[in-house]
Amino acid sequence: MCRLCDEGRPQAHFEPRRGFLKAAATTAVAAAGFNLFTAPPVAAASARPPVNSGGAGRRYIIRGGAVMSMDPKVGDFAEADVLVEGKKILAVGRNLQAGGAAVIDARGRIVMPGFVDTHHHQFETALRSFLADGLLGADGKPHGEINYRDYILGKFSPVYRPKDVYINELFGALSQLDAGVTTVHDVSQIHHSPQHSDAAIKGIVDSGRRTAFGYFEGRGALAQYPDDARRIKKQYFSSADQLATMIMGGEIYLPGYEKTWKIGRELGLQVAAHVVGARTAPIFDALATANQFGPDNLFIHMAGMSDMSWQKAKDAGVAVSLAVPIEMNMRHGQPPILKALSMGIEPSLSVDVECTLTADFFTQMRTTMALQRMLVNDKALAGQTDLPELLTTRDVLRFATMQGAKDLKLDHKVGSLTPGKEADIIILDATSINVAPLNHVPGAVVSLMERSNVETVIVAGKVRKWKGQVLDANLNMLRKELEASRDYLFTAAGIPQNLFR
Repeated sequence: MCRLCDEGRPQAHFEPRRGFLKAAATTAVAAAGFNLFTAPPVAAASARPPVNSGGAGRRYIIRGGAVMSMDPKVGDFAEADVLVEGKKILAVGRNLQAGGAAVIDARGRIVMPGFVDTHHHQFETALRSFLADGLLGADGKPHGEINYRDYILGKFSPVYRPKDVYINELFGALSQLDAGVTTVHDVSQIHHSPQHSDAAIKGIVDSGRRTAFGYFEGRGALAQYPDDARRIKKQYFSSADQLATMIMGGEIYLPGYEKTWKIGRELGLQVAAHVVGARTAPIFDALATANQFGPDNLFIHMAGMSDMSWQKAKDAGVAVSLAVPIEMNMRHGQPPILKALSMGIEPSLSVDVECTLTADFFTQMRTTMALQRMLVNDKALAGQTDLPELLTTRDVLRFATMQGAKDLKLDHKVGSLTPGKEADIIILDATSINVAPLNHVPGAVVSLMERSNVETVIVAGKVRKWKGQVLDANLNMLRKELEASRDYLFTAAGIPQNLFR
């Protein structure tokens, strides 16, 4: 894929990850008396891209790809270049002059912004597929024994140790990085102690991925949520020039949510909440009536909410995150894609929980588009007129990139290939057997591709995946640590491991 590599002229470029954030996390955990990280989570990769990436003043150019910028002012190109210096995009266009910059050959590839996931419970990575047949709540369970609230939050969550939090966060982040998701809102509901919080932050920082850390609830006598938000913000998120930012979780179905919203707003943070069904609708309506919504709110799901509350949310400029595949599977209610669009609210997309469904964004985009078109097509077939416009592949790509960045207040940094923004870029293989020949770029990404097509992933100018391999991570070792965590969690929760129940 790279000209210099093919010519046998590789260049070393990676440096150990630095910065106060990682150092602070390590110091805090050590001070708490936990030896969580004796096995180094990062190992040198044998294959390296021949570009000096991510460092100040270092340049490389991505040449000859089909460039989909997701910025109308920049436009799209059947064949063009992207010039990167340090963390940032310098230029996008045809036949760019780059001097002696190293070259990534993107011929036969699609070059676009990385995906942005606005709601993902990464601490549950070790529980993948456990709840594949389950529902959100206890009513109407299809198999009579498992549901999310009772089992994931009620049985598994309380037994997590800080080191379980760390490996779940790290492995889940690397997995999504492999799938081209360069930014995530990690909805972290595992703050049973300050040590749990520190471990979660260290996991996301060690992954090297852009993350909005969602400080949601914790359980037990050692939990210091929400008051520990002040320490966490000061210790880890005092700089605007870093990959990790912070969001305050303010679940309105929990007692004392008013305090969490107040603390979040005092700290200048976004305030996020799950808003779904009968448990939250009356409280949500009361907040809407009292004009408590603001542009600092991020509401997840929004299923079953009243027209009045939708209008108040629209008027206040709130962000709305939809997790369409999960909402359809777990009985959250019909995903409100038609309602959001009818209000002029473009939603961002999110994966929610891997205990039930995959965290790749090709699934999110395809399912969202299919649902919206099914609902509109049903109206058309029933003879209705004045129909909503059908979603297009470009629409859902916008939801998955630029809208996600806007909803996390990161659109000044990422979400599009715009000169001056940070270089969060994915390069997708359009020559592979499931895509070739390339006839329509947005259509190929949304309707044909999956994670195996994600060939290269770049975060803030640094190449994190190269020729299909995640760099700087000993995945075999990390998988064994995750499996050990899984074994402990099942034992501690008193749940038998049964692969074929």
